[in-house]
Amino acid sequence: MRLSSMVLAALLLPTAASAQTAPDPARLKADVAKLVSFGTRHTLSDPDHPTRGIGAARRWYADEMKRIGARCGDCLQVSNIERVFTNDRAPKGVNVVDVLAVQPGRDLNRVVIVQGHIDSRVTDVMNFTSDAPGANDDASGVALVLEAARLLSGKKFDATIIYAALSGEEQGLLGGTLLAETAKERGWTVTAVLNNDIVGNTVGQSGARVTDRVRVFSEGIRASEGVPDQLTRRGNGGEDDGPSRALAKAIDQVAQGIPGGLDAFIDRRPDRFGRGGDHEPFLKLGYPAVRFSVAIENYNQQHQDLRTAEGVEYGDTIDKMDFPYLAKVTAINVATIARLATAPAAPEQVLLRGALGSDTTVSWTAVPGASGYRVHWRRNDKQDWTDHRDIPAGATETLLKDVIVDDTFIGVSALSSTGADSIVTFGGRAPRPAR
Repeated sequence: MRLSSMVLAALLLPTAASAQTAPDPARLKADVAKLVSFGTRHTLSDPDHPTRGIGAARRWYADEMKRIGARCGDCLQVSNIERVFTNDRAPKGVNVVDVLAVQPGRDLNRVVIVQGHIDSRVTDVMNFTSDAPGANDDASGVALVLEAARLLSGKKFDATIIYAALSGEEQGLLGGTLLAETAKERGWTVTAVLNNDIVGNTVGQSGARVTDRVRVFSEGIRASEGVPDQLTRRGNGGEDDGPSRALAKAIDQVAQGIPGGLDAFIDRRPDRFGRGGDHEPFLKLGYPAVRFSVAIENYNQQHQDLRTAEGVEYGDTIDKMDFPYLAKVTAINVATIARLATAPAAPEQVLLRGALGSDTTVSWTAVPGASGYRVHWRRNDKQDWTDHRDIPAGATETLLKDVIVDDTFIGVSALSSTGADSIVTFGGRAPRPAR
C-alpha cells in the first residue's frame, strides 16, 4: 500500500516543537560543512582532540541530537555504545563508538533504525592524519539522519526510532556490526534498517548527471538463511520477496507518493557490485535492511587523497555535492520511517494451503496492535502486488476463491488504524525441519 498523501501530511504536520515540514537543503549543507570541518574523521584518529578527528565529530553529533531533543521536551535519549575491535585495518585495536539518539515509541522494543557512518578516509585506509573531508562518504548520510530527527522528533509513533551515527565503516563495517549485535543482545524487534551511505551527489565519473532517482539495494536470498530455509524459499518462489526486498518495495511505494520527489530504483543485489556497507551486518542476523546510495557515483571523489592530477580533481569535498538532491533522498527516508513506525510489525509467518485445488487458504500469525490485515497477491510473472483484500483484526485466515496457488504469489501485511501498513510477509509452505 502506498502511504496516502493525507496520512503522510498528518504525520508531518508542524508541531509546537518543530515547525519544519520538509528537509532543508541549507540545513543539510551546514551539517555536512560542520562534519568536514573536523579535518579527518578516520576511526583511528585522535578520539580526545577537542576540534579535530572522529571524537570531536561524534561529540558534536551527540550535542546536536540533544539540541533537537530539547526542542520537543527531551524526546530523544542520546547515548553511546562501544566496543574494541581488532582486525587488519585496526591491528592495534580501536574503540569503535556508535552514537544513538533514541526516540521512544509506544512499543519500546520494536525499532526502526536510520543510520549513516561518521568516519572518513583517504586513499590509504590506514592514513588517519591527512585531511579526509568525507563530505559525500558519508557526512551526507549523517546529515540526513540529523535532518530526519528534526522532522520526526516532535511526533509520537508506535515503534521506537533510532537515529544512529556509526564509526568504523571504512575499517570493516565495525560500527554496523556493533549496532546489529547490540540489537540482537537487547532483543529488539527490528522492523527496518535504512542505511544511508553516499547519498549527496548527482554527477558521475563520466560527467553524466542523474538527478531523478536514488538506488535502494536489497538482498534477495537471505544471508541469514541456512540450507533448509533456502530450499523452502526456492520451493515457494520467494527469491524476490524476502524481508529486505519487501522493505525496498515499500520504499518504492512511499517514494511514488512524494510530489516532485525521486524514483526509488530498486537495485536487486545486497550492495554495489563487489562492495559492502553497514546494513550487511544486520542482514547476517536476519533483520530487514537496505542501503540508499546515489544514482551515479564519482569514484575520483571517494577514498582519495586531496589532489589535482592531469587536470582531474580528486577528493570527497563539499563543492561536489547537490543538496537539493540530498533533501529529496532525506524526504524518502522520513516518509518511510513515518509509515513503518506508524504501522504494526509485519506478521511473523504466512502459510498457504491449496495444492491440487482452485482456491487458496491463507493463514498468518496475529500481530499485537494490528487494526487489520491486508492480503496481497499477484501472478507469478509479476514483481509487484496487483490485488489485495482487507481483513478485520480478529481474523488470521481467509480463503481466496478461484486463486490458484500454483500460479500466484501471496503475502500479508498488518494495518494500523490510520491505514499505514507493515512490509509484506511472503506466504508459502512452512520451513523444512533441519536434519
